[in-house]
Amino acid sequence: MKRYFITGIGTEVGKTVASAIITQALEADYWKPIQAGELDQSDSLKVERLIDNNQSVFHPESYRLNQPMSPHAAAARDGVEIDLSCVKTPETKNHLVIEGAGGLLVPLNDRDTILDLIEALNAEVILVSRHYLGSINHTLMSVEVLKQRNLTIKGILFNGNENKDTESIIAKMSGLEILGRIDELNQLDKSHILSEAKKLKNRLL
Repeated sequence: MKRYFITGIGTEVGKTVASAIITQALEADYWKPIQAGELDQSDSLKVERLIDNNQSVFHPESYRLNQPMSPHAAAARDGVEIDLSCVKTPETKNHLVIEGAGGLLVPLNDRDTILDLIEALNAEVILVSRHYLGSINHTLMSVEVLKQRNLTIKGILFNGNENKDTESIIAKMSGLEILGRIDELNQLDKSHILSEAKKLKNRLL
């Protein structure tokens, strides 16, 4: 069974949409280990509303933090400290999609980052990239950090309108598989997620 950790080159690059599409494509289980803020509109709830299958199970977060901040700061506001030993992979016989928070070096406490969480969970990484001025640098730096830790990278998934110049140089310089590109979605609903999932499925198996 596949275990994918969905991370991004930064915040607001489309990890949750990508996670929904990948979850639908594999009819996988979904897990967001750390949710900071928006507890009544969590990423888990958002993904669940976009999924259209009877197989996916949505596992509870290990940490639910009240403030929409970096996890280390949100945890401090709540009077807790995130402990990686308390973040246990849910038991499942299904594929599992794990959604991260922010980018790779987002701190979870005074010692650990999202990168350490990926390593602890022993998951294969899908890196979500979105085009903006500076995104080539951010994408290639993220790839370099993952490679330095010898973490397995499934590939890069672009989110948003096509930019051939950017996508081709990232593919060439990273040496990674480009899994695809999620078209800019003006209306986010189950039908759009299903359409994108069908395009991506074969590259994930």
